[in-house]
Amino acid sequence: MHSAERQTVHRWSLIWAGGLVALVGLILVGLSISASEAWAEVASALGLSLFGWGGVAQLVDGVMLLPAQAAAKQSLPLGSPGFLWSGALAWLVGWGLIASGIRRAPEPTEGPSPAAGAPLYPRLARYRDFYWSTLAAYGGGILLAELVLVLLQTVLSSGVPSTDLSSARDAGGGGLSLPPTGAFAIALVVAGLVAFISGFVGASRAQRLALPEATIGVLYLGLPVPILLTLMERIPSLQLALGYRLREVTYVAGLLGRPELAYWLTFTGLVLALVLGINTGFIAAGSGRVDLKLGFELFVARRHVAVFRPSLLLGTLAVLMFGIIPPLLVYFIIRAAEAAVEKTRIRSLGLSDPLAASEALHKLKLREQSPTMMMTALSVGGVGVGVMALIIVLSVMSGFEADLQQKILGTNAHAVVSRYAGDLPEYPKVMETIRKVPGIAGQTPFIINQVMIASEGNVDGVIIKGIDPKTVGDVTDLPRNILGGGSLDILYTPEKILSRGGDEEEAETPAGEGDEAPAEDDIIRRTGPAKKTPVLPGIVIGRELAASLRVVVGDRVNVVSPLGTELSPSGPVPKNRAYRVAAIFYSGMYEYDSKFVYILLKEAQDFFGVQGASGIELKVLDIDDARRIAGQVVKALGGYPYRARDWGEMNKNLFSALRLEKLVMGIILSIIIIVAAGLIVATVIMLVLEKRKEISVLKALGVPDGGIVKIFLAEGLQIGVAGGLLGLFSGLSWCLFIEKVGIKLDPEVYYIPALPVRVEPLQTALAVVIAVLVTYLASIYPALKASSVEPVEGLKAE
Repeated sequence: MHSAERQTVHRWSLIWAGGLVALVGLILVGLSISASEAWAEVASALGLSLFGWGGVAQLVDGVMLLPAQAAAKQSLPLGSPGFLWSGALAWLVGWGLIASGIRRAPEPTEGPSPAAGAPLYPRLARYRDFYWSTLAAYGGGILLAELVLVLLQTVLSSGVPSTDLSSARDAGGGGLSLPPTGAFAIALVVAGLVAFISGFVGASRAQRLALPEATIGVLYLGLPVPILLTLMERIPSLQLALGYRLREVTYVAGLLGRPELAYWLTFTGLVLALVLGINTGFIAAGSGRVDLKLGFELFVARRHVAVFRPSLLLGTLAVLMFGIIPPLLVYFIIRAAEAAVEKTRIRSLGLSDPLAASEALHKLKLREQSPTMMMTALSVGGVGVGVMALIIVLSVMSGFEADLQQKILGTNAHAVVSRYAGDLPEYPKVMETIRKVPGIAGQTPFIINQVMIASEGNVDGVIIKGIDPKTVGDVTDLPRNILGGGSLDILYTPEKILSRGGDEEEAETPAGEGDEAPAEDDIIRRTGPAKKTPVLPGIVIGRELAASLRVVVGDRVNVVSPLGTELSPSGPVPKNRAYRVAAIFYSGMYEYDSKFVYILLKEAQDFFGVQGASGIELKVLDIDDARRIAGQVVKALGGYPYRARDWGEMNKNLFSALRLEKLVMGIILSIIIIVAAGLIVATVIMLVLEKRKEISVLKALGVPDGGIVKIFLAEGLQIGVAGGLLGLFSGLSWCLFIEKVGIKLDPEVYYIPALPVRVEPLQTALAVVIAVLVTYLASIYPALKASSVEPVEGLKAE
């Protein structure tokens, strides 16, 4: 009689000996590489061997290098060849011993069983161990999705020349150009649909999940693209060959600060879309025909777990809104009171009618929650807590980011146009050309340089900026940041700046006019002509810098430039010019308030000897489209020697750090949802164990495996949807509370009076979607276990 089980014999002595020999070989190879100091050269090859195509690539590389090795014959340090060959041989021998220690058991000598020749079980009769068409669908789908993402991102961001769009392109529109983030969102959605459809088709063809085909397809056809993009960031030759063609892709990936992280997160998203398609295809076609109806399965799942009970939803919402302790105390007090009253009633009823009292007591026990219902409530609460925490934290971080972005863009321009080298003497003509580009809201010329500023109390290094007060308000918020109701127009009339402690009429009298009134000298006590306050050009400084220099409006400061020199009787000295503080501004950013000073553009031209301007600052109508508009400006100017940088490029490190911090925080908080997913797995498994008889009855009545999977997936989805909606409502409520009531902060430390909150619809919806997807994925394994229950196994104990 043949045994139906697969028998494998393990000779553990050979396996352990082989492992020890292989370890010795690995150590010898490592010593050889260390002696040759070749870890830098070998690391890439060892890393490549971990991936699917690594062995093939190394074989091709080795064949191509054979002639060069024969010609070079470079010598290695003493002893290295012996270690290398010995280690390689020991490695191969060790794995050979391990392989020889694993053998199939010999076939039994008994004759055929009495059931020989009978029809095979239908599920086994239809089984195939491998589907090449499914492998092609999975692997080709993930590869096609990656290529679609890269190509569509490039096409939508860089623009496609079109005959129909020639007029828009001539006007500076750029064809199909979209903002990089918007283009990436569209490309990601399309690529995700491609991966989902590929998984659906492959699973429908195999009528099962086909995990071996999915694993091989992802490893061999899905990994090469993210690996290539990752290596492109580290290998200059690849960057030179592919960087220009993939500049739109690398730009969007660089918004996180770590392009490699963006590549692998995107790849993970596409694999997730493929997995969802595989699971959906198996559910829809697992019974041999496409069945997309869900009415019966949803009815059974809704009656089974009863997630949307008002008591469960209201209780979970109360816990999310008010914490765990207060709602639970109220709940237990109410339940204890109800139980005491009911038991008293049953006791009184039992004195007159014991049978009715027994029936009432039985109903009371039925109303008590089962362990499964308690697990369901905990799962819903866990998902809700995860979604609520994710929404609150991301909204607060978005509030900080929005406040920081507002302050940065209020002080700096959305884009800056300049030359690659030198100044812009022709800036009026350039501004006329820029004015014709669509999307430009304002522009102003500027001169910028680094100087030293000194007062009687202190000295500091600052960035001085020559501005045009008439147009600077069209680009930045500087005129609105002036304290005390001041205005930048005072720079045009420096004689109106009141010196500290000076007489107003005397300060307004121009030099050379009026009579000189006698004045008494305080030191030598003699009478002489009164000295008039000198008319100095005005300068606008930040509040923090004013506090550091200990100056106020009207005080004199000296600006020293180390970039130029002036001749004096003692030789060349740095340029030095006196200014009078005309106004003080406050932007809310310590770096700007302590390091920026402003003077007239003409004064900066005279001081630095600049003909024209250093560049032109631009303000655009859509800040998210600043990069494309800056590119259109450069095209309108004829390209080189002009260049344009948008605000994202100029502040790349700062905003990349903020986005990366938000992403990492979101991933960390998603662990709460993953913990809740563990509860969902436990809950659904308990449901499967409780309902084995019911599952067997349904399968005996003809419900296919896909229908059973639908039922338990619907139960897990109900938990995820209920928890996601409760977390959404409670998270938005807490955000509204923080925004309206406020959590006070120390303005001297944080430069904002209260905790900022900004609810972004996309990331809020994404938090709910993540929760639903995690619960869906967590329900797959219990649902598959439920579908594998055989009717005979579930009913044989009945």
